[in-house]
Amino acid sequence: MNRIAVLGSTGSIGTSCLEVIAAHPSEMVLAGVSANSSWELLGRQATSFSPRYAVLCDTSLEGHVETSAFGKHTELLFGEAGIEKLVTDDETDVVVTGIVGAAGLRGTWAALESGKRVAVANKETLVVAGPLVMDLARTHQAEVIPVDSEHSAVFQAMQAGRSQEIRRVVLTSSGGPFRGATADQLAEVTPETALAHPTWQMGPKITIDSATMMNKALEVIEAKWLFGLDVDQIEVAVHPQSIVHSMVEFVDGSVIAQLSPPDMKLPIQYALTYPDRVPSPTGSIDFNIPFSLDFEPPDLDAFPALGLGFEVAALGGTAGAVLNAANEVAVERFLDGRLGFDDIPRLCQDVLHNHDFDPSPELGDLLDQDRRARAEARRW
Repeated sequence: MNRIAVLGSTGSIGTSCLEVIAAHPSEMVLAGVSANSSWELLGRQATSFSPRYAVLCDTSLEGHVETSAFGKHTELLFGEAGIEKLVTDDETDVVVTGIVGAAGLRGTWAALESGKRVAVANKETLVVAGPLVMDLARTHQAEVIPVDSEHSAVFQAMQAGRSQEIRRVVLTSSGGPFRGATADQLAEVTPETALAHPTWQMGPKITIDSATMMNKALEVIEAKWLFGLDVDQIEVAVHPQSIVHSMVEFVDGSVIAQLSPPDMKLPIQYALTYPDRVPSPTGSIDFNIPFSLDFEPPDLDAFPALGLGFEVAALGGTAGAVLNAANEVAVERFLDGRLGFDDIPRLCQDVLHNHDFDPSPELGDLLDQDRRARAEARRW
């Protein structure tokens, strides 16, 4: 029985993960759940699955929530101490990190120190501290399995050969809601139009990142550290159908692609069951219905955020932490109506290019640069 803790269980990744667990009651059990402040939904999840722990990260809620809402079989915990207790517990085998943003780093870190398998849906963890996270996993013989559809696709395709035989990795992108738009048109984008993604159903922060293509920038950085690639081995192709989730080309010219309908439950399930495959609650492609697969290069002039991803992947050091922090603040300000859509990459570039770069930071240095970058982005 695979005992699974889901961090960020009330978000889109978390709820999809619970659907996967519910579809496999003889193979998977929910060990724990966490949310920031959505205690009512977290309580309903606890009463449905009866996990050992439920954690509310917002410590101001302690003493102000109805503990009876979590059922008699679940212990309610609070804050970072609660997350650490959940992910390090002997009754937890796999930790799914579905928390959005840099906030997911601490839970991932504690889980890896305990030698757990970590199913990483939080790309910011590897963007901020990729080399340290992967070194920590190797030291404690922990596993890092990607959940992002693109990195799961690469991970699956890589099984067709050896790492030294990889020529390049091609990450696909839907292009977001503004594929084909000019820079002048993007200057008029509102939060309402940016939140209307044509393919995926995601939370607001990830949806805005998709619209700016910052999500692909972060995925480029994540792929470098996750798979040990050089920057010139990573490319991005716009693929509006979102059927081919990414591709790996080997030195003999063979290209292995992973195809499936755009449903996050499949990569989530693969991360939980790897190296095994089991029937999935998702649909499948119907090859009896004609369809086409289109690919085109990204427009780096209209979407300069993507170029920042390649720049940061080449730099390493503190650059990832700063880019990620600046972007999180920029997206908040855009959604609040205090920043233009096209100002998001401008703000990120400005904060990135003016920070005190450190090529070999420790974890404390990265967290310090994260705080500084957020403060600077709020002043920008």
